[in-house]
Amino acid sequence: MPRTKIIAGNWKMYKTPDQTRAFFRDFLPMVSTHTRDEIVVCPPAVDLNAALESAKGSNVAIGAQNVHWEKEGAFTGEISAEMLLAIGCTHAIIGHSERRQYFGETDDTVNLRLKAALEAGLTPIVCVGEVLEEREANLTEDVLRRQCTRAFHKVSTKKAGKLVVAYEPVWAIGTGKTATPQMASAAHALIRGEAASTFGQEFADQLRILYGGSVKPDNAKALMAEEEIDGALVGGASLDPKSFAAIVKY
Repeated sequence: MPRTKIIAGNWKMYKTPDQTRAFFRDFLPMVSTHTRDEIVVCPPAVDLNAALESAKGSNVAIGAQNVHWEKEGAFTGEISAEMLLAIGCTHAIIGHSERRQYFGETDDTVNLRLKAALEAGLTPIVCVGEVLEEREANLTEDVLRRQCTRAFHKVSTKKAGKLVVAYEPVWAIGTGKTATPQMASAAHALIRGEAASTFGQEFADQLRILYGGSVKPDNAKALMAEEEIDGALVGGASLDPKSFAAIVKY
Protein backbone atom coordinates (compact mmCIF):
# COMPACT_ATOMS: atom_id res chain seq x y z
CA MET A 1 0.00 0.00 0.00
CA PRO A 2 1.57 3.33 -0.99
CA ARG A 3 2.23 5.74 1.85
CA THR A 4 0.24 9.00 1.72
CA LYS A 5 2.70 11.88 1.64
CA ILE A 6 2.54 14.70 4.18
CA ILE A 7 3.49 18.25 3.24
CA ALA A 8 3.98 20.13 6.51
CA GLY A 9 4.85 23.80 6.97
CA ASN A 10 6.91 24.88 9.97
CA TRP A 11 6.47 28.64 10.37
CA LYS A 12 9.05 28.91 13.16
CA MET A 13 8.83 32.36 14.82
CA TYR A 14 6.95 34.20 12.07
CA LYS A 15 3.48 35.78 11.64
CA THR A 16 0.91 37.41 13.92
CA PRO A 17 -2.69 36.13 14.19
CA ASP A 18 -3.81 38.66 11.54
CA GLN A 19 -1.03 37.57 9.18
CA THR A 20 -2.05 33.96 9.85
CA ARG A 21 -5.65 34.67 8.81
CA ALA A 22 -4.41 36.45 5.68
CA PHE A 23 -2.22 33.45 4.79
CA PHE A 24 -5.12 31.01 4.99
CA ARG A 25 -7.43 33.34 3.07
CA ASP A 26 -4.99 33.11 0.14
CA PHE A 27 -3.72 29.56 0.64
CA LEU A 28 -6.89 27.53 1.12
CA PRO A 29 -8.46 28.28 -2.28
CA MET A 30 -5.21 27.17 -3.97
CA VAL A 31 -5.28 23.72 -2.36
CA SER A 32 -9.01 23.18 -1.71
CA THR A 33 -9.33 20.31 -4.19
CA HIS A 34 -6.00 18.69 -3.30
CA THR A 35 -6.52 15.18 -1.89
CA ARG A 36 -3.32 13.36 -2.90
CA ASP A 37 -1.29 14.52 0.13
CA GLU A 38 -1.98 15.43 3.74
CA ILE A 39 -1.35 19.14 4.38
CA VAL A 40 -0.27 20.40 7.82
CA VAL A 41 0.63 23.92 8.98
CA CYS A 42 2.52 24.44 12.27
CA PRO A 43 2.38 28.12 13.31
CA PRO A 44 3.66 29.69 16.56
CA ALA A 45 1.48 29.00 19.62
CA VAL A 46 -0.08 32.48 19.63
CA ASP A 47 -1.36 31.85 16.08
CA LEU A 48 -2.89 28.41 16.69
CA ASN A 49 -6.41 29.69 17.34
CA ALA A 50 -6.36 31.94 14.27
CA ALA A 51 -5.06 29.04 12.16
CA LEU A 52 -7.62 26.59 13.53
CA GLU A 53 -10.50 29.01 12.92
CA SER A 54 -9.24 29.78 9.41
CA ALA A 55 -8.68 26.14 8.44
CA LYS A 56 -11.94 24.84 9.92
CA GLY A 57 -13.70 22.46 7.54
CA SER A 58 -10.78 22.53 5.11
CA ASN A 59 -8.29 19.83 4.05
CA VAL A 60 -5.50 21.47 6.09
CA ALA A 61 -4.57 20.20 9.57
CA ILE A 62 -2.95 22.40 12.22
CA GLY A 63 -0.03 21.38 14.42
CA ALA A 64 2.19 22.86 17.12
CA GLN A 65 5.96 23.35 16.96
CA ASN A 66 6.59 21.63 20.28
CA VAL A 67 4.78 19.70 23.04
CA HIS A 68 5.67 18.97 26.68
CA TRP A 69 5.77 15.50 28.23
CA GLU A 70 3.69 16.27 31.35
CA LYS A 71 -0.08 16.79 31.30
CA GLU A 72 0.21 19.95 33.40
CA GLY A 73 2.49 21.49 36.01
CA ALA A 74 5.07 24.16 36.81
CA PHE A 75 6.68 24.27 33.35
CA THR A 76 6.73 27.93 32.37
CA GLY A 77 6.55 28.44 28.62
CA GLU A 78 5.54 24.86 27.78
CA ILE A 79 2.27 23.47 26.35
CA SER A 80 0.87 19.97 26.93
CA ALA A 81 -0.58 17.53 24.40
CA GLU A 82 -3.96 17.75 26.14
CA MET A 83 -4.02 21.54 25.72
CA LEU A 84 -3.20 21.22 22.02
CA LEU A 85 -5.91 18.60 21.48
CA ALA A 86 -8.43 20.72 23.40
CA ILE A 87 -8.15 23.55 20.86
CA GLY A 88 -8.17 21.22 17.85
CA CYS A 89 -4.52 20.61 16.97
CA THR A 90 -3.77 17.19 15.50
CA HIS A 91 0.03 17.30 14.99
CA ALA A 92 3.14 18.41 16.87
CA ILE A 93 6.75 18.81 15.76
CA ILE A 94 9.20 17.25 18.23
CA GLY A 95 12.97 17.71 18.49
CA HIS A 96 13.43 20.18 15.65
CA SER A 97 17.13 20.95 15.12
CA GLU A 98 16.58 24.52 16.33
CA ARG A 99 15.07 23.21 19.58
CA ARG A 100 18.14 20.99 19.96
CA GLN A 101 20.59 23.75 18.99
CA TYR A 102 19.21 26.72 20.95
CA PHE A 103 16.97 25.32 23.69
CA GLY A 104 18.79 22.34 25.13
CA GLU A 105 16.55 19.66 23.60
CA THR A 106 18.22 16.23 23.84
CA ASP A 107 17.50 12.77 22.44
CA ASP A 108 16.05 11.92 25.86
CA THR A 109 13.63 14.86 26.03
CA VAL A 110 12.61 14.05 22.45
CA ASN A 111 11.77 10.55 23.66
CA LEU A 112 9.68 11.91 26.58
CA ARG A 113 7.79 14.33 24.33
CA LEU A 114 7.19 11.61 21.74
CA LYS A 115 5.75 9.21 24.31
CA ALA A 116 3.41 11.90 25.68
CA ALA A 117 2.24 12.94 22.21
CA LEU A 118 1.48 9.34 21.16
CA GLU A 119 -0.23 8.61 24.47
CA ALA A 120 -2.52 11.63 23.98
CA GLY A 121 -3.32 10.80 20.35
CA LEU A 122 -1.39 13.56 18.59
CA THR A 123 0.53 12.84 15.39
CA PRO A 124 4.17 13.56 16.31
CA ILE A 125 6.64 14.67 13.62
CA VAL A 126 9.98 13.68 15.16
CA CYS A 127 12.99 15.46 13.66
CA VAL A 128 16.41 13.84 13.28
CA GLY A 129 19.47 14.92 11.31
CA GLU A 130 23.18 15.63 11.34
CA VAL A 131 25.09 18.94 11.42
CA LEU A 132 27.75 19.87 8.84
CA GLU A 133 30.75 18.72 10.94
CA GLU A 134 29.10 15.33 11.43
CA ARG A 135 28.34 15.02 7.70
CA GLU A 136 31.94 15.94 6.81
CA ALA A 137 33.35 13.47 9.35
CA ASN A 138 31.21 10.70 7.82
CA LEU A 139 29.20 10.40 11.03
CA THR A 140 25.75 10.78 9.45
CA GLU A 141 24.82 7.12 9.94
CA ASP A 142 25.98 7.04 13.57
CA VAL A 143 24.11 10.25 14.40
CA LEU A 144 20.85 9.08 12.78
CA ARG A 145 21.10 5.67 14.48
CA ARG A 146 21.66 7.28 17.88
CA GLN A 147 18.86 9.82 17.45
CA CYS A 148 16.37 7.19 16.29
CA THR A 149 17.32 4.59 18.90
CA ARG A 150 16.95 7.10 21.73
CA ALA A 151 13.80 8.74 20.35
CA PHE A 152 12.07 5.35 19.94
CA HIS A 153 13.26 4.01 23.32
CA LYS A 154 10.45 2.12 25.12
CA VAL A 155 7.83 3.21 22.61
CA SER A 156 5.59 0.22 21.89
CA THR A 157 4.70 -0.71 18.32
CA LYS A 158 1.04 -0.63 19.35
CA LYS A 159 1.30 2.98 20.54
CA ALA A 160 3.59 4.13 17.70
CA GLY A 161 0.88 4.03 15.02
CA LYS A 162 0.77 7.79 14.35
CA LEU A 163 4.53 8.35 14.38
CA VAL A 164 6.00 10.43 11.56
CA VAL A 165 9.75 11.10 11.26
CA ALA A 166 11.36 14.07 9.50
CA TYR A 167 14.96 13.88 8.29
CA GLU A 168 16.57 17.30 8.41
CA PRO A 169 20.21 17.58 7.46
CA VAL A 170 20.92 20.60 9.68
CA TRP A 171 23.53 21.91 7.22
CA ALA A 172 20.75 22.29 4.63
CA ILE A 173 18.30 24.31 6.75
CA GLY A 174 17.99 27.90 5.63
CA THR A 175 21.40 27.72 3.98
CA GLY A 176 20.08 27.20 0.48
CA LYS A 177 22.05 23.93 0.38
CA THR A 178 19.83 20.92 -0.20
CA ALA A 179 20.81 17.31 0.22
CA THR A 180 20.59 15.71 -3.21
CA PRO A 181 17.50 13.50 -3.58
CA GLN A 182 19.88 10.50 -3.47
CA MET A 183 21.55 11.65 -0.23
CA ALA A 184 18.15 12.23 1.36
CA SER A 185 16.90 8.88 0.11
CA ALA A 186 19.88 7.04 1.64
CA ALA A 187 19.30 8.74 5.00
CA HIS A 188 15.59 7.85 4.86
CA ALA A 189 16.42 4.20 4.13
CA LEU A 190 18.69 4.16 7.20
CA ILE A 191 15.94 5.67 9.39
CA ARG A 192 13.44 3.13 8.04
CA GLY A 193 15.91 0.39 8.95
CA GLU A 194 16.12 1.71 12.51
CA ALA A 195 12.32 1.78 12.71
CA ALA A 196 12.24 -1.81 11.45
CA SER A 197 14.62 -3.00 14.16
CA THR A 198 12.54 -1.23 16.84
CA PHE A 199 8.98 -1.74 15.62
CA GLY A 200 9.21 -4.51 13.01
CA GLN A 201 9.39 -4.47 9.21
CA GLU A 202 5.65 -4.18 8.65
CA PHE A 203 5.51 -1.00 10.71
CA ALA A 204 8.61 0.42 9.01
CA ASP A 205 7.10 -0.16 5.56
CA GLN A 206 4.17 2.09 6.51
CA LEU A 207 6.21 4.73 8.40
CA ARG A 208 6.19 8.13 6.73
CA ILE A 209 9.58 9.84 6.66
CA LEU A 210 9.58 13.48 5.55
CA TYR A 211 12.52 15.47 4.20
CA GLY A 212 13.25 18.92 5.62
CA GLY A 213 16.07 21.22 4.53
CA SER A 214 15.59 24.10 2.08
CA VAL A 215 12.61 22.52 0.30
CA LYS A 216 11.44 24.94 -2.39
CA PRO A 217 8.94 24.80 -5.26
CA ASP A 218 11.80 24.16 -7.69
CA ASN A 219 13.31 21.13 -5.90
CA ALA A 220 10.16 19.61 -4.38
CA LYS A 221 9.31 17.47 -7.39
CA ALA A 222 12.74 15.78 -7.59
CA LEU A 223 12.75 15.12 -3.84
CA MET A 224 9.19 13.77 -3.78
CA ALA A 225 9.95 11.44 -6.72
CA GLU A 226 12.26 9.38 -4.47
CA GLU A 227 10.48 6.27 -3.25
CA GLU A 228 11.95 6.66 0.26
CA ILE A 229 10.73 10.25 0.71
CA ASP A 230 7.17 10.48 2.04
CA GLY A 231 6.69 14.22 2.12
CA ALA A 232 8.36 17.40 3.27
CA LEU A 233 8.80 19.55 6.35
CA VAL A 234 9.00 23.00 4.80
CA GLY A 235 10.43 26.06 6.58
CA GLY A 236 10.78 29.44 4.87
CA ALA A 237 8.90 28.46 1.72
CA SER A 238 5.78 27.63 3.80
CA LEU A 239 5.37 31.28 4.85
CA ASP A 240 4.23 32.35 1.41
CA PRO A 241 0.85 30.95 0.31
CA LYS A 242 1.87 30.71 -3.36
CA SER A 243 5.18 28.95 -2.78
CA PHE A 244 3.71 26.56 -0.20
CA ALA A 245 0.81 25.70 -2.54
CA ALA A 246 3.35 25.05 -5.32
CA ILE A 247 5.22 22.63 -3.03
CA VAL A 248 1.96 20.89 -2.06
CA LYS A 249 1.24 20.40 -5.77
CA TYR A 250 4.87 19.34 -6.54
